[in-house]
Amino acid sequence: MHNPGSVTPERFPAQEYFADGAQFIAGRLTKGTSGRTHAVVDPATGEDVYTYELAGTDDVDAAVAAARAAFPGWSGATPGERSDALHRFAAVLAERADDFARAESLQCGKPLKLTREFDIPGTIDNTAFFAGAARHLQGQSAGEYSGDHTSYVRREPIGVVGSIAPWNYPLQMAAWKILPAIAAGNTIVLKPAELTPLTSLMFAQAATEAGIPDGVINIITGAGKVAGEHLVGHPDVAMTSFTGSTAVGKRVAEIATATVKRIHLELGGKAPFVVFDDADLEAAVNGAVAGSLINTGQDCTAATRAYVQRPLYEAFVEKTAALMESVRVGDPFAPGTDLGPLISHVQRDRVAGFVDRARGYARVVTGGEAPQGDLKNGAYYRPTLVADAAQDSEIVQSELFGPVLVVLPFDSDDEGIALANDTPYGLAASAWSRDVYRANRATREIKAGCVWINDHIPIISEMPHGGYKASGFGKDMSAYSFEEYTQIKHVMFDNTAVARKDWHRTIFGDR
Repeated sequence: MHNPGSVTPERFPAQEYFADGAQFIAGRLTKGTSGRTHAVVDPATGEDVYTYELAGTDDVDAAVAAARAAFPGWSGATPGERSDALHRFAAVLAERADDFARAESLQCGKPLKLTREFDIPGTIDNTAFFAGAARHLQGQSAGEYSGDHTSYVRREPIGVVGSIAPWNYPLQMAAWKILPAIAAGNTIVLKPAELTPLTSLMFAQAATEAGIPDGVINIITGAGKVAGEHLVGHPDVAMTSFTGSTAVGKRVAEIATATVKRIHLELGGKAPFVVFDDADLEAAVNGAVAGSLINTGQDCTAATRAYVQRPLYEAFVEKTAALMESVRVGDPFAPGTDLGPLISHVQRDRVAGFVDRARGYARVVTGGEAPQGDLKNGAYYRPTLVADAAQDSEIVQSELFGPVLVVLPFDSDDEGIALANDTPYGLAASAWSRDVYRANRATREIKAGCVWINDHIPIISEMPHGGYKASGFGKDMSAYSFEEYTQIKHVMFDNTAVARKDWHRTIFGDR
């Protein structure tokens, strides 16, 4: 079912990619069999742009069967063959970059400059990185560790991977799940969020065009309670990788452990932004606004809690508020837009609820409202700065996932680092200082999977992404991600050619 509504070809040039349905199984698009439909909504206008049939459990079974059938051939391919296929894949993505950018902006509400300059180039670079990394997937070199044997370590693919990706970065998260899995020789079934399936489907189609065999990459678009839980619990799925909220991650872990699967969880975040009194104030203010508002704040690593040492606190609040007020909120496809809508009206209202409740115990310095006029039909919310909240308050402790930054003062360095660590999360953080010793201390003592110094948000394909504490475990991107998607096998050869070994006496006979 395809219901394009009033969307124009300029906003959605890739409509033809989805004419046959929103399930990609064994190299072709099909319609879901759940009996239920779902609409992709343009959050900038509130209009339906694509309606499709959701996947049911039968579709999950078919996708897993396709992945299982493709596994022997793909896992048996040489590293060079997999590398060549991934290089071709990167080239196809580059050719279609603008179609991907527009589809991502349409379904997510991201400004087109963000998808063109961040999401799409990052995904292409990630694909190229794993094309190279596929040739360097090695075990430990051989050695005679017992004296009588030669040992070496093999890295082997796990099998069929069942992954679930979120709606905030649909294309990048699809790539982060798919690329290390297939570079290591696995096959995969990915369930994207129902809200944002378009670019995941385009990604799988591009892989097929690049020559990656049918069944290596499969996409199932269905409800979490139906398709997602069936995928995670499927007996033929050897591993599950999930990115999303901590609450849902707990449910994924519960289902996966019942079948003794390997689990990789990248969960929520509440990133601290610690500004010491010797920091470059202008740099910190610019970093705070950019780091808190990227993707309309719908980023698990976004700066959400700014802790500013008291000598700089008032100036930081004043300058940050002024810069936030200059951010241009508008249509994602308009050239001058800096900030688009949130993913949905439901998410916008959730964020507004946090801010409205905070008015009772904190100061809303700027923002705190939805714009009206031409933007009233979209899921927009103005950049918002909240000051003087208590550390144990809801707006400081809970993940909002919106364009909201909370600022709190601190006095001593000890206090600033302690406050930074004082939430259940530990995904990302930043510290701002000109003092190398202060900065080094922050990198050691802040409990997070990534700590930036004098910047906040940049990621690169060569470095791992993953968290501490309630932010989950395991790594996306980089060669470290192969730890999630490979099994380690110890192989041991006897070198003595002696029938009766000395250690046999512990079982029978004497020396």
